[in-house]
Parts: sequence; C-alpha cells; structure tokens
Amino acid sequence: MNRTQLKRTGILKMALSGSETMDHDGREEEAFLFRAVRIAAVVALYWFISITMVFLNNYLLDNQDLDAPLFVTFYQCVVTVGLCWLMRLVSSMCPGTVNFPSVKFDMKTSREVLPLSIVFIGMITFNNLCLKYVGVAFYTVGRSLSTVFNVLLSYVILKQTTSLQALTCCGIILGGFWLGVDQEGLAGSLSWTGVFFGVLASACVSLNAIYTKKVMPAVDGSIWKLSYYNNINACILFLPLIFMFGEAGKIANFTHLTDLGFWGVMTLGGVFGFAIGYVTGLQIKFTSPLTHNVSGTAKACAQTVIAVVYNSSSKSLLWWTSNLMVLGGSSAYTWVKSREMKKTVSKVPQDSANEKLLPKEKENPGV
Repeated sequence: MNRTQLKRTGILKMALSGSETMDHDGREEEAFLFRAVRIAAVVALYWFISITMVFLNNYLLDNQDLDAPLFVTFYQCVVTVGLCWLMRLVSSMCPGTVNFPSVKFDMKTSREVLPLSIVFIGMITFNNLCLKYVGVAFYTVGRSLSTVFNVLLSYVILKQTTSLQALTCCGIILGGFWLGVDQEGLAGSLSWTGVFFGVLASACVSLNAIYTKKVMPAVDGSIWKLSYYNNINACILFLPLIFMFGEAGKIANFTHLTDLGFWGVMTLGGVFGFAIGYVTGLQIKFTSPLTHNVSGTAKACAQTVIAVVYNSSSKSLLWWTSNLMVLGGSSAYTWVKSREMKKTVSKVPQDSANEKLLPKEKENPGV
C-alpha cells in the first residue's frame, strides 16, 4: 500500500515538474516571440519613417512653383522646436507615460551649441540640396562619402589612425561612388551640382558627429536637448540666409502660400524629421549600434529600388554594381570597426589586471 502511494506520489511529482518545465519553456518561447515581434516592429517603423521622409523632402524640394530649399529646411526646424515644446508639455502632464527633458531656453547653452549648429545647418541644407538635384534613386551614392570623411577628419582633427581593413572598406566606397557618377553621366542624368552638394553634405555629417561629442556635456548628454538648441539656433541663422539668397521674394510670389494642403505636407515633413531622431534611438536601444547600421544600409538599398520602380527608370548593371559597392563597403566598415571596438574593450580589463600584479607575479603568473 505504501509502495503504491509512493509510486503515485512519484508519478504525480514527475507530472507536475513536467508541466512546470513545459510552462517554463512556453514562457521562454513566448518571451522570445514577443522580443522578435517588437524588434521587427521597431525596424519596420524606422524604415517607414526614414524612407517616407526622404520621398516627402524630395517632393517638397522638387516643387517647380517654389524653388526655396532654405525656406523648406527652415520650416522643418521650426516644426521640430514646436514638437519639443509639445513633448515637454505632454511629459509634464503625463510623467509616467512620456519622458522628455526640460527644454527651457538658456543663452549660455545656446552659445556653446552654436559651432555645432553651424555645421548642422550645412548638413541639413546640403543634404536637401543634394536630394533636390540628384533625386532619390542616386541619393544613396551621392551621399555615400560620410564614412570616408569620417576617417579623414578623425585623423586630421582627432589624430586617430585607421586600420588597413577599414581603409580598404573606404576604398570600396570611393570606387562605388565614382562608378555611380560615371554611370549617371553615361545615362545623361548626372547633376554635378547635386554631386557637389552630396560631397559637402557627407563632410558636414562627419563634422556633425565629431562636434556632437564635444557639445554633449553642455546639454547634460541629452540628445533631445541638443536637438532643441540646434534647431532654435538654426531657425535664427536661416532667416538672414533666406533673404540673402533671394528666397523671400519667391515665397511672397508663391501662389499656394495660403493652401492648407501645402502647409500640411510641409508640417508632415517636419514631423517625420523630428520622428527620425526618436526611431533611430529606439532601433539602437532594442537592437545594437551595429544592427542599426546594417538596417540603415538595407533601408538605403530598399529606398533606391523603390525610387527606380516608382520612376519607371531603367538602370544598367554597372549602375546597380556602384550601389552594391557603396552599401557593401559601408556595411563592411561598420563590421570592421565593431570588431576593433570589441578587441579594445576586451583588452582593457586584461591590461588593468596586469597592472594590479606585482613585478614578481608578472614574471611568474602561475605561482
């Protein structure tokens, strides 16, 4: 009788432990699926906002009735400042739901951010001008030299050297850029003005990254505060430029100035410009910087294909090869730098441990 009870108890325990294991495995599988779906949703959101923003800007800048790229960029900066104020208001009303830093204007902080703001103006202006003249299809290649300038300026300004593998990746990017320019020229659709602005935009992107690191302490390391001050400074600096380049007269003579549809598209472009900063941070948070760069490269490839199909264009094999070289070189550079950073991080603890050893212990680590 006791044996029977013991057997029944053992079977019952096995059954219960089995069910617990099954429940545990089920929860793990459910958690994994939830993480996978969340990451896929974040990446899809990043792709949607980034690609839509590029096409929206191209539509606005390609407007034949209003040739005022500085004004378009200025208005997007105004929208960004307004959204920062709105987000801060929502954050104060719903502190548990939305977290946004204080955006009270401080003149001292604004002056400290000003050098970066000048570079920022150059970056967004040349970026939009490149998009205006080369279109979305060639935009990826036209703006592909950011990595090359990053290596060059890091050496000139920060005295940082680059490995041979990373330099090889830069060589592939340069080769893809020149091949793309050559193929656009053969197709008769090359705009040297657009290429020139693309090169300037690439240089400003690299300078922006360098100056951002220097300015970050002034805004307590907050990317949103930096965006707020950057865009306020840009709004002020854009005003004389708009008058200097004669865009004020073009705006006054624009026939659709009172058209709500036009202002709706303009505002939407500003909203997407603000949102790209948020979704970029979101993608890095839920994946990694390396995955973010790979996602950005894949997004650029998809963006190019969409633009070619949308415009019903016919591109040569070498034209597509130039895009693949640029995207492949950029991805390879990201991978190489990621490996180098991991080696540096793993080496630092070992060096620190060796420094803690006494001289005799260093000579005889086995003792």
